[in-house]
Amino acid sequence: MARLAVIGVGKIGGEVAALAAILGLVDELVLYDENSPFLLAQELDIIHTGLPVTLSTDTRDIRDADICVFAAGLSRTPDVKTRADLLAANLPVVRTCAGLLENFSGILVTVTNPMDVNNYLLHRLTGLPRERCIGFGGQLDSARFSLVLRRRNLEGTGMVLGEHGEHQVPVFSRLVQPVETDTRLLILKELQGASMDVIKGKGGTVFGPAYHIASLLRILLSGKEETVPCSAVLEGEYQLSECSLGIPARIGREGIREIVIWDLDCWEQEKMAEAGAFIQGLCHTVVP
Repeated sequence: MARLAVIGVGKIGGEVAALAAILGLVDELVLYDENSPFLLAQELDIIHTGLPVTLSTDTRDIRDADICVFAAGLSRTPDVKTRADLLAANLPVVRTCAGLLENFSGILVTVTNPMDVNNYLLHRLTGLPRERCIGFGGQLDSARFSLVLRRRNLEGTGMVLGEHGEHQVPVFSRLVQPVETDTRLLILKELQGASMDVIKGKGGTVFGPAYHIASLLRILLSGKEETVPCSAVLEGEYQLSECSLGIPARIGREGIREIVIWDLDCWEQEKMAEAGAFIQGLCHTVVP
């Protein structure tokens, strides 16, 4: 069927590995974590489900995986104000673990925050084509946006582009009715703090990210194509380059098939440019 590799099997990585097995998305798992006793515990915990899945902790098996989920590194805590603040802490982890992707021929899904920067960095460090480097975050942000829209009786599907962080860009222009600027700003502020109650209460988000990552894996492995919000390395799209940023992308078995260009309104264009400038600045600090 399919082989999934997960680099970093903590809260989210471990949950994704287990979900992929439980949902029958894959029949082979390759797990890696720098904490060997913890890695063994996660491996045994999945084995004890009795699910028909083959497990390996041999890093050489990563190269032949269909998909690799990169979730190594520190996650946000109540003391970490924004995802971008994790850059210095997670940069050494990303640089070290990138070596595990030597000769990797599958699709890379980047989860480690700051996700947009790390997706771009992993693209550059590994030499993987940009079509095979997908940053996860837009689906989760969009689900949160949709919840806010329903509470406010605003019709339409929530879609969020831009940074997976403070500079996210909720797309209002595709909704049924127009939304005034003041309301947009209130909703944006709500979205920026959407995860903090979870982080304060239980130390980090798990179920939401894991569910949407599993949904992404399902699309990538299904042979069908679907347009989802995800972070992609840009080469002029949306007037941006030298960064990875959340955009609508048509994805399928081979990764990103097309970066879809939406007609954004002036407010959204301005926010998208701000997001791009912010992420470009961070990308230039890690890839001169």
